[in-house]
Amino acid sequence: MIASSLTGLLPEIVASPAAASPWVADQGDGTYRNPVLHADYSDPDAIRVGDDYWMTASSFGHVPGLPILHSRDLVNWTLVNHALPALVPVDHFARPRHGEGVWAPALRHHAGRFWIFYPDPDFGLYVITAEDPRGTWSEPYLLKAGRGLIDSCPLWDEDGRAWLIHGWAKSRAGINNRLTLHEMSPDGKRLLDDGRVVIDGDLLPGWTTLEGPKLYKRDGWYYVFAPAGGVAEGYQAVFRSRVIGGPYENRIVLAQGGTQVNGPHQGAWVDTPDGKDWFFHFQELPAHGRVVHLQPMTWRADGWPVMGDDADGDGTGEPVLAHAKPDLPTQPACEPATSDDFAGGHPGRQWQWQGNPDVDWILPSEDAAAGLRLRAVPAAADSLWLAPNLLMQKFPAPSFAAETTLAFDDLATGGRAGLIVFGYDYGWIGIRRGADGKAELVQALCAEAQKGGVERVEATIPWPEGRAVRLRVTIAADLSCRFFYREAEGDGAFEPLGDAFTASSSRWVGAKFGLFCTGPAGAADFAAFTVGR
Repeated sequence: MIASSLTGLLPEIVASPAAASPWVADQGDGTYRNPVLHADYSDPDAIRVGDDYWMTASSFGHVPGLPILHSRDLVNWTLVNHALPALVPVDHFARPRHGEGVWAPALRHHAGRFWIFYPDPDFGLYVITAEDPRGTWSEPYLLKAGRGLIDSCPLWDEDGRAWLIHGWAKSRAGINNRLTLHEMSPDGKRLLDDGRVVIDGDLLPGWTTLEGPKLYKRDGWYYVFAPAGGVAEGYQAVFRSRVIGGPYENRIVLAQGGTQVNGPHQGAWVDTPDGKDWFFHFQELPAHGRVVHLQPMTWRADGWPVMGDDADGDGTGEPVLAHAKPDLPTQPACEPATSDDFAGGHPGRQWQWQGNPDVDWILPSEDAAAGLRLRAVPAAADSLWLAPNLLMQKFPAPSFAAETTLAFDDLATGGRAGLIVFGYDYGWIGIRRGADGKAELVQALCAEAQKGGVERVEATIPWPEGRAVRLRVTIAADLSCRFFYREAEGDGAFEPLGDAFTASSSRWVGAKFGLFCTGPAGAADFAAFTVGR
């Protein structure tokens, strides 16, 4: 049974203790390196409320969705919550919906509340709110129904009126490359008109895929920050007008230039209490997903912003790879947690399912020290592509390794459990219990799972009953993955099993890694999950 309420699983997602991260942006000498988040926090939006900075990002079909990150210095971030414990409609997302779900959100603070406006390209534009971003958020409210509506962002003006701007997904609506503006009731409950296109990229020679608008106001000007040109090759543009309905003039303010940072765009402008400005954007890397960069930002005398390094003064900056940190109170170096000791038998906040979970996918453990106990959930024998119960997290660094211990005494015939690296191509190592009831250690690969590819077993070893196995995967900078094993007891050396494979992205997201347990019945136990360099 799927959780009956959107908040039903929230108590199960608890914080993990701090652990060393395989990537740290804070260099400890007053500078930082980009990306500040070397993980797939796609389409980031961020705000400052007092001395606190809050960020959210796209989460697509992964559950829980809409991550909430917190920082005091814009460089060091912790994952403190998810605003969306389950995707709606709940039944629709009971199975994996790769590439669907939560697209680019907008995070704002207004009238004493935090607001997230997020699009689902198949259902419409939703709104959720909270008094405390670390607490429970309201259930999603469908502000505007329709297919192809994406990337919504509100603005509450000084005169008390409210506005909403959004883009279009051609795959659903048949149109894109344009931004539509609505007047909205100040309570965020109704749109007061049918909307009109205020910026049409088709009228700008050479402009394509204009999307992801963020609406701001400064010094009497309305600004729309919006990326264009495509995720991998595009740039960040800014539009401005004295009248919110336009017409708007435009300028490209951040582009790759001579750097290695492709497609720098789609993000958020934030300021510091002393009036300095910064800009977050993402960069799409292959299986690492869309990682988050922080750029210095200034306002030129002509009223246009520029991000990054504008060495030639032409108004279009290039991304910086290292820079002095913002002049903000010192914060301990940190990144979102990756390792997890599964305190109390629950996973930390870094973990997500591939679909809305049932309440009993995580079972109480009979042994308090056993760690995480996953119930076996039936799944197709030839592929895990449509298995919603894969419990996974984002790649956290260019290269890293992960280890866990698997105990499988309660795994029933036909069951399999293990450590997985998942994307269009995926691989796993773990235990499979055959039709004869005997256990074997297996390393399996699946190519082009999204096209119906089937798993092939690369290597098997008979494994004795009652003997837990230590599993390990290494991910190199070239995204090659190797699996290893050893007996859990003792300190023997790891042995490789099977062939290496190359991690790949999935639909709009990077690769993920984590744990699974499938089968007709039974369960598997995973001890502490360790991620390191």
